[in-house]
Amino acid sequence: MKRAGTRELRAIEAELRRRSNNHQKSCLSYIVSVLRAAGTRVEYPVHEEPAVEASTLDHHELHEKGLLQLRDLDSALTSLQKIDALYRQYREVSDRVGTGLARELVAKSEKRAKSMASNVRLGQEKRSEKREIAKWFKVWLEVPDLFYDWLEMRQKSREFQRIFPLFNGRSRHHAGKRSFSI
Repeated sequence: MKRAGTRELRAIEAELRRRSNNHQKSCLSYIVSVLRAAGTRVEYPVHEEPAVEASTLDHHELHEKGLLQLRDLDSALTSLQKIDALYRQYREVSDRVGTGLARELVAKSEKRAKSMASNVRLGQEKRSEKREIAKWFKVWLEVPDLFYDWLEMRQKSREFQRIFPLFNGRSRHHAGKRSFSI
């Protein structure tokens, strides 16, 4: 299901009630959170929005079109920062589904960048850029808490500066009160 509105939510709620032996009413907030975790866009009027527990976060942001951009180093960094921010929110509330979805998205991105790096139709410069992007995603998967420190050192390396002399990557990352200038 790609989209669920009030009608679909009520139908799911009724079906769950019908299937339960004791005919208990299912918690609508639970239904909404399960659908969103599965990637369904839930459209529910705000005034009717069910109360969701504080520890349950919406996972649909990880499925938004355009979240992941691997066009160049800047867009890849911006995408990774957005995914990282969501990952940290999920981790803060022990949301295993959310952290798993974030890690899965980064892993898919790494594979996608590797695939683009091997595409002979791309010029050598673009293939080098895609290899670098794949490396970033791989390192994030291995050590997300050290990624920004690693990236800062990587960008200062002679190799990186030789291959990407025009990249300035002046983005900021906020993890708690720490701020890294990249």
